[in-house]
Amino acid sequence: MSISINIQEIKNKLFKKENIFFIGLIFIIFCVDRFTKSQIIDNFSDKTFYYNDFLNFDLIWNTGVGFGLLSSKSAVFYNLISGIIALVILLLFIAAFKSQSYDKLIFSIIIGGALGNFYDRIIYQAVPDFIDLHYDNFHWFTFNVADIFITAGIILFLTNGFFINNK
Repeated sequence: MSISINIQEIKNKLFKKENIFFIGLIFIIFCVDRFTKSQIIDNFSDKTFYYNDFLNFDLIWNTGVGFGLLSSKSAVFYNLISGIIALVILLLFIAAFKSQSYDKLIFSIIIGGALGNFYDRIIYQAVPDFIDLHYDNFHWFTFNVADIFITAGIILFLTNGFFINNK
């Protein structure tokens, strides 16, 4: 059994007119995430900005996955998690390009956010999280714009799978 990869076929599928929109959406989400993170890193790296009674901007460097889960000081573990994340992003790209338009939209939202956080994992060896939602002494996990897109995409994916596709 041999697997042959036809590069021209991949290019033709990737650059179909409908896919250009979704590639653009991924790029825009990535750029919005990069912009917000660079603003926080440049302007709030050593202080907390108290916006109101429910929102602070406070830079935290996250070495784990979503919301700081699986944080570790082990380089081997960090690299293993980063490799798994890269594989998941690749699988999401493949699923996106094989999907219908609504599913491509959902996958594009998730991929855009995931690429933003993956970029940080590679460049900074950690992901800058900075949005701190709280009420009195209860603080939600600190997160970033990429996390918002990933979470929104997953919610859309689950909603689509459980409610829309079951009709």
